[in-house]
Amino acid sequence: MASAALNVSVVSADRQVWSGEATMVVARTVEGEIGILVGHEPLLAILSSGEVRVTLADGSKIVAQADDGFLSVANDEITIVAGKAELV
Repeated sequence: MASAALNVSVVSADRQVWSGEATMVVARTVEGEIGILVGHEPLLAILSSGEVRVTLADGSKIVAQADDGFLSVANDEITIVAGKAELV
């Protein structure tokens, strides 16, 4: 059975930018924008420069600017690794 939340980590080359639980993550990849919900199939994607939007359980959003990196999804764990990333 899938968990009720996604465990998300956004990291840059030199530090962790944000981590926590979320209900949805939207990111821009080289193939277009992708939305990730609980129960998503495993995925590895190359990021394009752009926003990563994380929706929390209360409906609020965390937005980070991420440049050059990748996004990994497995077992409701999302890891976003970027050469440069910061909250906006």
